[in-house]
Amino acid sequence: MQGPQVTSRRAGRVLVIDPAGRVLLLQGFDPARPGSRYWFTIGGGLADGEGTAQAAARELREEAGIDASAAELGGPVYWRTAEFSFAGTRYRQEEEYYVLHVGQVQVSLAGLDDIERGTVTGYRWWSPEELSATTEPVFPPGLPEMLRGLPERPA
Repeated sequence: MQGPQVTSRRAGRVLVIDPAGRVLLLQGFDPARPGSRYWFTIGGGLADGEGTAQAAARELREEAGIDASAAELGGPVYWRTAEFSFAGTRYRQEEEYYVLHVGQVQVSLAGLDDIERGTVTGYRWWSPEELSATTEPVFPPGLPEMLRGLPERPA
């Protein structure tokens, strides 16, 4: 007997860091489990012909309203393989993480697509200390340590 079908894909994600060293995270839920909310980094799967940096920059624009080119993203600074379910589909996702240091920016969720509009419930800037102390689910695991290991903001 075979297990459920797994969809493999690649993704570009971006750690948006403000002048206080906080990271921008979105809050959302899997439509198959609407009562279980979690925090996650901005990013998503590659569109046809995209590299991971291009996908991260596109997702940044769509999910947070922050415009930056792929060339402006630093990295990749972290890689991982994530296995998860979303809306009844199992994924095995190869993720590359980039970093973008920003000044004061206006975050907008207006560019979310239909599924994101139905499952993203908000956003928040988190310090590594707040992430270490929270009992709320945060993805990727180990994010506070990842943030502490990032290079300093360029001068």
